[in-house]
Amino acid sequence: MMIVPAYWAEARLQARFRGRPVVVRRFGWSDEGPAQAQAHAHARAHEALNAITAGQPLPRREVRSNYGVEGVPIREQIVQRDGDVIITRNSYGALCLNSPDVLFADIDHAQPPAGCVIPAIVAAAVLLAGAVIGTLLWHWLVGLVLGVAAVLLVNAALLMRRKQRLAAAGGAEGLALKRVDAFSEQHPDWHLRTYRTPAGLRVLAMHATFSPEDEQLQAFFKALGTDTLYARMCRLQHCFRARLTPKPWRVGLKYRIRPPVAAWSAEQANNPDRLAWIAEYEKKSAGFAACAYLRSFGDTSRVHAKAEHVRELHDRLSHAQDRLPLA
Repeated sequence: MMIVPAYWAEARLQARFRGRPVVVRRFGWSDEGPAQAQAHAHARAHEALNAITAGQPLPRREVRSNYGVEGVPIREQIVQRDGDVIITRNSYGALCLNSPDVLFADIDHAQPPAGCVIPAIVAAAVLLAGAVIGTLLWHWLVGLVLGVAAVLLVNAALLMRRKQRLAAAGGAEGLALKRVDAFSEQHPDWHLRTYRTPAGLRVLAMHATFSPEDEQLQAFFKALGTDTLYARMCRLQHCFRARLTPKPWRVGLKYRIRPPVAAWSAEQANNPDRLAWIAEYEKKSAGFAACAYLRSFGDTSRVHAKAEHVRELHDRLSHAQDRLPLA
């Protein structure tokens, strides 16, 4: 079952351990109401405090994460429900689609080579050769300069060669699409839709629904080069996820959402500063898309009804087919 709770609370407990005060904070959550979330927080804090005073090396506070961490679900404001699909507002203000069984995968493009690409052992050999030749012919200082110059020239040549190979393969996007194509050739019964994002690709499976804990997905994620943090989130949070609206700094917003955390209470969600930020964000985001549809792979005749419903929702809210600039 997907873990995106509607209600959150935090509990703070204190005790003495080895002569010093120990303060433990833990979150609690529930889909039933605030009281149940508070009771859950208190129970988790009490359990952690007992473990710490028994000598276990547990953290006093829980680590925050955009995707959630093990033991703590995604803590975001629920904006809309569509059946079992939940749309949330994340920690920097963008809307995200969360589905328990319609498979999305994010692929972050590898950055083009830059800086030093020459292997250390090769660099050392080139430097030594240049230094020896320069020393024998002129002076040790000339040899050192020649050695450094040789390293820089060889590195520049290797860097240019790598960039040329990347361009010949269609760039980072071309390489990513080739991975999707290779997976499709090995699994011709899969129907995959690909989308361009500002930093990579998004892949949506249309032929079936999946459990996020399905072991075959790990091979799918690995074959496509899916972001490892995203793959881990799917398994831990029992959901798949796709950003629907632009990242605020890409549309010119210079300040963060208020309060600068994901809202997990009605008071936070209705904060006037927060509502004003959202209004400004929606205004600036109007001319941008979160992704753009590219092409489909595999057996496009196979379309699962649930996947098609989520695709329509995703494409409409992300403006995936509206030919807008990406952000």
